Amino acid sequence: MERNVNAFNQDARDNKGYRYSANAQLSSQLANRRLSDTALAIVDFRGKKVLDVGCGDGTYTIELFDEGKAAFIHGIDPAQEAIEIAESKVGTRNISFSVENAYRLPFDDNSFDVAYLRGVLHHMDRPVDALREALRIAPTLVVIEPNGYNPVLKVIEKVSSYHREHDEKSYAPFKLDAWIVSHGGMVVKRVRAGFVPMFCPDWLARSLKTIEPAVELFPGVKHVACAVYVLAAERRA
Repeated sequence: MERNVNAFNQDARDNKGYRYSANAQLSSQLANRRLSDTALAIVDFRGKKVLDVGCGDGTYTIELFDEGKAAFIHGIDPAQEAIEIAESKVGTRNISFSVENAYRLPFDDNSFDVAYLRGVLHHMDRPVDALREALRIAPTLVVIEPNGYNPVLKVIEKVSSYHREHDEKSYAPFKLDAWIVSHGGMVVKRVRAGFVPMFCPDWLARSLKTIEPAVELFPGVKHVACAVYVLAAERRA
């Protein structure tokens, strides 16, 4: 079990979900909306069987099902209390959840069409093993991760108690690409997106959202300033 699983379970108890999804402040809402829009833009989830690796409290699993029109989604996470909250929100949707180890998935090869890893690798001790397993069970991979080229993010990871408690550590995009290639994958789409941090005052969130389109537009700027790196990858034949 990861060192930070207890922190996520505590979040679920304290907030009836995670801090950035349950009763989330404006900055978290804006940041997560941009992540969702980007993922939906680079991969067609319609009619697909999707494995959501690191689904947490299920908020974005349900959103992906509703907006992406997936046929079925199974969400996995090591945090038992988050999974229990996720299960309580499913309703009649064709979604299921279970507590699993992302390094040893209990699924046969090609059990899913898409493996979706949203903001989970930077919490893991063994992200390369998680990518290997994801590529084993699905031919298509979607990864959303903090932009490891962003210098402000590197400072936040050191000084923020939340980031330290949850063992957050961002990776350079070229490293993520290399890990995928090393396990037989090929990155087919890359997007740098977002400029609003998850946790900041409302006035600042609104200001940053206003200039976000300009930041995402310019290559030299977006590579170091954008909040996240989003990729789609396919398993090579």
